[in-house]
Amino acid sequence: MTYALSEALQTAVYTRLSQDPALMDLVGQDIYDAPPPMAPAEAPALHVTLGEERVQDGSTKTSVGAVHDFTVTVHARTEGFSRPKAAASAVCEALLAADLSLSRGHLVDLRLLFARADRGRANQPRRVEMRFRAVLEDTV
Repeated sequence: MTYALSEALQTAVYTRLSQDPALMDLVGQDIYDAPPPMAPAEAPALHVTLGEERVQDGSTKTSVGAVHDFTVTVHARTEGFSRPKAAASAVCEALLAADLSLSRGHLVDLRLLFARADRGRANQPRRVEMRFRAVLEDTV
């Protein structure tokens, strides 16, 4: 098992999302690899964050690799789910449409495991959380 591919994966995901025209039409440049450094009420009305990651061994007899389960979340301060769901759809299309280019290792498989739309409590933003699974193989 290796955790050495984690940074390469995060960089590739962030780069893909921040350069996707359909997603940028919806959220602009409001794509973060950490929560925005502001109070929730001051956060952009619609934005995307990269979230937690869990890694398991993905090695075989002939290669070293890892399975990365990671979260991407769309946050929205809107009444309905239309815009957050459109942004979540754009996230999926951006990540699943073509292989990610990694600075180390290569992507064997990437898939959406689940998505959950959450209304939140009163005065809390709506969220669409998506969990993806990336199977990576190290090339070093």
